[in-house]
Amino acid sequence: MEALIPFTTSGSLVDLVDKKVLVILRDGRKIIGVFRSYDQFANFLMESVVERLYHKMEYADRDIGILLVRGENVVAVGEIDLIAEDLIPLREISVENIMTRITEDNTKRDKDQIIKENVLREYGFVSEGREGDAY
Repeated sequence: MEALIPFTTSGSLVDLVDKKVLVILRDGRKIIGVFRSYDQFANFLMESVVERLYHKMEYADRDIGILLVRGENVVAVGEIDLIAEDLIPLREISVENIMTRITEDNTKRDKDQIIKENVLREYGFVSEGREGDAY
């Protein structure tokens, strides 16, 4: 059967139909669900979809349901090993808790970036998008 399907982007998806997959999107989101169907543009339909949010060794799942994914937004897609999935040492927490922790980390990162830019400015460097050390 595989010899009849040319190895193209969409042709290589045939083995994933009706399997649980992890999809990493261009914007960084990670979604998990059952791969149901696809077309010649590698657009695909998933059901029982959750968006998985990670923070260090913790995670939370946000229910989405049914999702149609445009092929151009996919960075990677792969089958999940159902046995190995249970062996991952992550602790599940609530979506509210993980969103709070992610927001705190992003706020700290933004503050650190401002401090870094100020220090670099003192030594003659400037932030991106301005005149200075660029040619």
